Amino acid sequence: MDALLGSFTGFTWQMAVMWVIGGTLIYLAIRHEMEPTLLLPMGFGAIMVNLPFSGTTEVLETLFNAGIANELFPLLLFVGIGAMIDFGPLLSNPKLLLFGAAAQFGIFFTLSLATLLGFNITDAGAIAIIGAADGPTSILVANEFGTKYLGAIIVAAYSYMALVPIVQPFCIKLVTTKKERLIRMKYNPQSVTKTTRILFPIIVTVIAGFAAPMSAALVGFLMFGNLLRECGVLNNLSDAAQNILAKLITLLLGLTVAVRMQAADFMTVETLMILALGLVAFVFDTFGGVIFAKFLNLFFKDKINPMIGAAGISAFPMSARVVHKMGLKEDPQNFLLMHAAGANVAGQIASVIAGGLILSLIAH
Repeated sequence: MDALLGSFTGFTWQMAVMWVIGGTLIYLAIRHEMEPTLLLPMGFGAIMVNLPFSGTTEVLETLFNAGIANELFPLLLFVGIGAMIDFGPLLSNPKLLLFGAAAQFGIFFTLSLATLLGFNITDAGAIAIIGAADGPTSILVANEFGTKYLGAIIVAAYSYMALVPIVQPFCIKLVTTKKERLIRMKYNPQSVTKTTRILFPIIVTVIAGFAAPMSAALVGFLMFGNLLRECGVLNNLSDAAQNILAKLITLLLGLTVAVRMQAADFMTVETLMILALGLVAFVFDTFGGVIFAKFLNLFFKDKINPMIGAAGISAFPMSARVVHKMGLKEDPQNFLLMHAAGANVAGQIASVIAGGLILSLIAH
């Protein structure tokens, strides 16, 4: 009995709140299937690290140092993500790369806003990357800057990724008219040779290495995963990267980042501000892509459906599916999936490069 009572000596109401937050993440993962491979272990981990004197924190801290502090887990996860991506729609219509770039606007807008709200420049940079809608990039940038807000940043990044089907349609409708959403786009798929598919990841890695050196590792591991997919001689490894590696690393990430969700650090006003700023970044990324498409329509004869600009964020493939479904809802014969998918994979590349640019700009 004394031992049991002693275990509650260090218990606080903030820990109880973290149990509720952890339970909520588990509920969302199971009941609504929102990023279950990450939110479920993250939620369970949040409960574990907020048990007084449980010893769990020390174990997860060791795992954190072995997998996140040295950037191993995010980079390995990028190999799996790269193996999942088909760059065919982008290669057949390269101008879709522009939407990937435009949809990173929210990152730089939020960087400025976070600085004005009192965050130092490195914390502001780490917070802004939430707008990339790319969990591994958020983890890597936040860890590189050594921010104490890692837990809040990761929860925000993955939560908003899971909320793409809710947040993006609302944002898209705010800045488009029904007439614009009804625009039909021609799809004339160009044949993409195997040689092109193999050269693409190599060339992108080299260009990124020169243009944004701090993004070279991120881009390189992403493109290496894609090379496994496209080379045709390592199909077993490609399948393993897409399924076993990606899911296992995501699970370990969820448990590991929970060590930064201890009540004393997480239950702060700054955490609420980060969650709000993350939403701002996500919303303005969506606005940036859509408004850029509207701008191009001033000059293009063949009009672009502005909704595909929203798919320029990195939440692959959810954002592309959302845009496709919105198109079908407006017009059952309007098929936007391939256009949106091209913009979406462009966003995957652009978000990683944006992370590298943030690191380079702030480091200097």
